Formats: sequence, C-alpha cells, structure tokens
Amino acid sequence: MKKSVQGFTLIELIIVITIIGILAAIALPRYIAAQRDARVAKMQGIYGSVRAAAALAKARCELDLAVPSTVAPLPTCTATAGTALMDGTAIPMVNRYPAATAAGIATAAGIDTVTPANDGLVLVAGTPFFIRAVGATTATGCQVSYTAAAAGAAPAIALTTGGC
Repeated sequence: MKKSVQGFTLIELIIVITIIGILAAIALPRYIAAQRDARVAKMQGIYGSVRAAAALAKARCELDLAVPSTVAPLPTCTATAGTALMDGTAIPMVNRYPAATAAGIATAAGIDTVTPANDGLVLVAGTPFFIRAVGATTATGCQVSYTAAAAGAAPAIALTTGGC
C-alpha cells in the first residue's frame, strides 16, 4: 500500500498569506474610518440631546413661571436664575435655560456626570462648557460646546466634528 502525504505546499501557504495581507490592507482603513464615523455619530447624538434638553428645561421653567407649583420640592425657576425640575432632578438655570455646567446642561441632557469616560466623553468646565469625545484625533476637533443663555437670548450650542 502506498502512503499518501497530506499537507500544504509552500506555494499554497504563500498565496494564502498574500491574500490575507491584501484583505488586511483593504480592511484597515475602513476600520479606522468606522471609528471616526462612530465618534461623529456620537457627537451628533450628544448635540441633539443638548439642544432638546435646553428646550425642555426652558419649557419647564416657563411653565413654572406661568403656573407656580405647590407640590414639594418647589421649583425655583425665575427669569434669571433658580432651578427647574426635570425628572425629579433640580437643574440650575440661567436666563430660563440650563446653566453651562455639568449639573446644568449635562444633567438635563442625561449625560453621566460622575463617570463620563464610561460613555466615551470628557466634560470640560468653563465658558463655554464642552463635551468632548474620547479618542478623537484632536481634543477640540470633536466636541459640543454650550454657552449659557444671555438675557433675552437662547444659549449658543455648537457641534465640531472636524477632528473626530
């Protein structure tokens, strides 16, 4: 009886390795682009959340001013300061909009202010208040900025995604 030898030849192995290398060269740039696209989508979602939270908090403040509540805890929203209750949380207000702080706009938007890095975010206090994406190409190139409302005006909310 003849014994048959089984296995791959050197040429077959080289061809398979070459094919895998070509596929990796094609897939790697697409994978990197997918990460950037995910950060852009995340920041667009944050931008929408911040805009919606600002509008909802203003509506809550306007309602509190028009029809004062007698239910505890009492809202304290005034034309220039105070707090508005959103889902039972007191949101600090400035000129009828959420304050440009983690306790203000970030809490109103439902952003984790205790461990924001778990959501891939960095909160930067200051004027304006910044919400930045972790892992961005440039820290200031992938962010949402929120500037507190001036008297009689809406807050300035801006999205930057050039460096995601």
